[in-house]
Amino acid sequence: MARFTYDRLSAQDLSFLLAENEHAPMHVGAIAILEAGPLLDRAGGVDIDRYRRGVEGLLHWIPRYRQKLAYIPFEDWPVWVDDCHFDLGYHIRHIALPRPGTLEQLHELAGRILSRHLDRERPLWEIWVIEGLHDGEQVALLNKVHHCMIDGAAGADLSQILFSTSSEVEESEPLPYYPRPAPTGLELLDESLRDRLGAPLRALRATTGWLLDQALSPRDTVEAGAAALGERISALREMLGWAIRPAPATPINGELTPHRRVDWLTMPLDDVRELRRVLGCTINDVVLTIVTGAVRRYLFRRRVDPASVEFRIAAPVSVRRDEHANQLGNHVSTWVVSLPLGVADPIEQLDTIRQRTAELKRSKSALAFETVMAVAEHLPVGLLKRGVGLADGPANMIVTNVPGPQLPLYAMGAKLLGLYPIVPLLPGGGLGVALFSYEGKLCWGFNADYELVPNLAEFVDDVSGSFEQLRAAVVAHFLERRTASEPAEDLGPPADSAPVPPDVVAEDVHALRAVECESQEALPARRAEQS
Repeated sequence: MARFTYDRLSAQDLSFLLAENEHAPMHVGAIAILEAGPLLDRAGGVDIDRYRRGVEGLLHWIPRYRQKLAYIPFEDWPVWVDDCHFDLGYHIRHIALPRPGTLEQLHELAGRILSRHLDRERPLWEIWVIEGLHDGEQVALLNKVHHCMIDGAAGADLSQILFSTSSEVEESEPLPYYPRPAPTGLELLDESLRDRLGAPLRALRATTGWLLDQALSPRDTVEAGAAALGERISALREMLGWAIRPAPATPINGELTPHRRVDWLTMPLDDVRELRRVLGCTINDVVLTIVTGAVRRYLFRRRVDPASVEFRIAAPVSVRRDEHANQLGNHVSTWVVSLPLGVADPIEQLDTIRQRTAELKRSKSALAFETVMAVAEHLPVGLLKRGVGLADGPANMIVTNVPGPQLPLYAMGAKLLGLYPIVPLLPGGGLGVALFSYEGKLCWGFNADYELVPNLAEFVDDVSGSFEQLRAAVVAHFLERRTASEPAEDLGPPADSAPVPPDVVAEDVHALRAVECESQEALPARRAEQS
């Protein structure tokens, strides 16, 4: 039995390390807004020592938070090893906003913090405790974690570890930390060679076990294998089709600079769910329609005809299986979706997006990415890095949506009011949009290159305006359908009249009428209130 322990990074996790460069940090972020009261000490400031003790008591659930990178000699493939010099004080940092502690000040500070790279000589995460928001009534927690450690689903799981479902605070002594011995370079190299020599035998055993479990005859085995291979080849062909085509030029695309702008927005989740139910689509379809309308508005203002641009977004899709439950690391594929910017009507936009996402599901495009990542596990790091470089640029921006808990969460007794995710920018893409649902809210987080998107707040307002436009269009559409189905006189419907569509029931109409009454002029005030 080996006297040391380590965990090898997957090829997908490694790809996020390789994609990082001087102007493109690859950490994901989240800004949590909390009530300040339970976190404060008698002097009125955040009791940072108490908060650190609270986090320390949870770290045994997140062993990766006390591990750092080491590298296999010659191969240069990274592994996780325990950090024997782990210092929690380095990772949890305390800072305050100057008075009056406005959201604009927090936006600026968050952009500066998220522009800085994480130190690869230490565990790849930081939490910044920012007090003084709204004259001290609220506290912000800014969390940075390298993308090689988590994907969106793992981040949602992580939030439920770092936060509690109870407002009661149970302080206890943290479990003692005993770092496991790390291997030397020669030991890592020896283990890697042994692993590679045993790979063919493991593959044979896995295939044999699968055949026995399925109880397939030789003929059925050949047919099933051929069908599966055909699916993967078709998916790979489709993926290569968009991968070799660079994204069209737009004002938000270009060489990234080292600096970032950050903003966020809150929407009522029930309103989005209502639209999903009435329109018979998914929440992701509604989100992409809202983004379509926002990009149209933004490009018009930047003097670009949206109809002339094939604007593509990269939408991460979880491929986690049961065996990946409660694990960190990345288990995602990516859809590339062309937004119908040339379509003005929001309902037509949604219909187009629904058709395109349905086709991506039917084509099983996630298989292509899984296949590429399976092959990448056996490639040298140099070749994998070149492949990551070649894959840059097929999309104009990234849009990711992660479902979160719908019950209230707390940090040391302080209620979480909103959690806004921040996704790293794609090379060449100056804007990234991430969403997280929490306690009846849909929390939007925006990350933008400081120079490519100098007016990020305007884009955030475009998102709000696009949402209102979609709701107004739905109201008009379904009221028109209802009016068309009503008789000319109020004497009851004739026998041959067209029935009211089953999805247009009384409560739908009342809810949509209420939506129609909301004023576009109220958007800035509504956004400030939600934030």
